[in-house]
Amino acid sequence: MDNIHRRVVITSIGVISSLGFTIEEIIGNLKNGNTSFERSFFYNDVVISPINGFDVKDFAGLFKDRRYLNRGARFCVASAIEAVKKAGIDKKLLAEAGLFLGTGPNLDIGGEFPDVKGGEIDRRDLMALWMLKFLPNTAASVIAKLAGIHGENQTLTTACSASLQAIGEAFRKIRDGYIDLAFAGGGDSRLSKSAIWAYKKAQALCNGTGSPEKAIQPFDRSRNGFVPGEGGAFFLLEDLQHAKKRSAVIYGEICGYGASIDGYSMTAPEPGGIWSEKAVNAALQEAELTPSDIDVISSHGTGTLLNDSMEADLINRVCGKRPPFIIALKSWIGHIAAACGAVELAICLACMNAR
Repeated sequence: MDNIHRRVVITSIGVISSLGFTIEEIIGNLKNGNTSFERSFFYNDVVISPINGFDVKDFAGLFKDRRYLNRGARFCVASAIEAVKKAGIDKKLLAEAGLFLGTGPNLDIGGEFPDVKGGEIDRRDLMALWMLKFLPNTAASVIAKLAGIHGENQTLTTACSASLQAIGEAFRKIRDGYIDLAFAGGGDSRLSKSAIWAYKKAQALCNGTGSPEKAIQPFDRSRNGFVPGEGGAFFLLEDLQHAKKRSAVIYGEICGYGASIDGYSMTAPEPGGIWSEKAVNAALQEAELTPSDIDVISSHGTGTLLNDSMEADLINRVCGKRPPFIIALKSWIGHIAAACGAVELAICLACMNAR
């Protein structure tokens, strides 16, 4: 192993979001204040942020394995194939590339098995490999098969942090010289009837009264929950010298990464945010930056009472009385669960490159 601590850059972006499927569409909808917030077909008191008119074959073509992809996995595949197409690399480099993705569980239980009685799920139209729709690594298998990617891979299912952790793990592998390039990101959807009902039972969703566009209000005193969304985003991460050698377009550089596990509650963050702060400080230390070097913080900003309170206190402790600008992109696209970090990173990069 050589070239320890190399610089890692982002050289391709594939994104499927409610704000658009390209950087230009995303910027246009941001400037015009366009969102897709609407009331759920299943529950009138629930607001969602769907992607209408999406079909994975429009991005990946016709392939028989799409039958094994749940909706969240289809966003993974579509955004990954878009990133591959835009990367401009040959089959040899693709074969050597890594693949790191974050995804969530398929919660569309009622939709997949509408007639379960006494625990019996067998029926004539049940696919022989029906379990693939519930395995977290199915999306990675399909992406690898379609794109010809055969390098190191990981599938992470660490809830809201999954896709950002996938990007962080890919960054570390490249920085430390194990691989030269990797596709990293994730996709998710929690807009099925079963998933929405689960969040309603957990009392995590905003109450849906009033205008759908104003349903989610991160850090506002009147906040009362999040709006579920869907989508996916993938990136090509690459050693800087490798990218320069092939004259790749560089959208940004990843300088540091930090991760921790809260371990406080199954659903609530540790009120003081001490373990989240540990991850933030680790990323700053690795990047060799101080809080005063940061211009903008893209917050988690779920709009829930507990998260926003913890996150605001954390930012104040780390950044002091004069924090940088703080944005909360879930107020535009909803909460995309396991894919929120990747999709929000794509939107941030779109804004940075559209100045």
